Amino acid sequence: MSLAQYEKFVFEAGLLHLPDPVAAWEEIHVRQQRVCDFLQTKDELHFKAPAKDGHDGTDLVVDVDKSKSIWVNCSGGENFPDGEVFCGPQNANGHVNYTFPGVYNGREVEGIRLVFKDNRVVDASATKNEEFLFAMLDQDEGARNMGEIAISTNYSIKEFSKNTLFDEKIGGTFHAAVGMGYPESGSFNESALHWDMVCDLREGGEILADGEVIHRDGLFLNPDWPGNE
Repeated sequence: MSLAQYEKFVFEAGLLHLPDPVAAWEEIHVRQQRVCDFLQTKDELHFKAPAKDGHDGTDLVVDVDKSKSIWVNCSGGENFPDGEVFCGPQNANGHVNYTFPGVYNGREVEGIRLVFKDNRVVDASATKNEEFLFAMLDQDEGARNMGEIAISTNYSIKEFSKNTLFDEKIGGTFHAAVGMGYPESGSFNESALHWDMVCDLREGGEILADGEVIHRDGLFLNPDWPGNE
């Protein structure tokens, strides 16, 4: 992006181009809270994305036990720009092919595929910088555990920029972090690592909550939730 393009990208990501950005973020908070309140009554999320570019897609089941996991509404109180709801997973099984490169400490890892069993990465691969991926996952005992699961809700962010603070918020994606969890979200996993990796759901993806489809092709089906303004 040129400087002018990046300026536009940043201002729109923070809704700073609107007449009243504060009011816009307050409305987002209300919409996201509806999602949090709904998900707090559920025990399982199932993320699915179709096969693409030679990989087998994503088929990931995450235990978000309503008595243990706590859904957090991220609407500009700590990060900015913001736009996500997340919780600490209790378990995860299945595989995920991450659409975008994983960026950590200035290093890019492309074509990441992780296989989870009982919340732990048991198989991993990448098409570029695979050695770095392994080094990060093997740095301590907690690094291979899933510490966060999140649904991204900032529909003003549409493209990948290699800046995780922006990329993890792209509306129509989800991200899962390996490594450290946040106790306030119900995860007590300890690690020096916290690496958010982003998977696009905008072309054929779905999220099911306790077997009910709540999100398809990057959009929530409930008109009162984010992305349907």
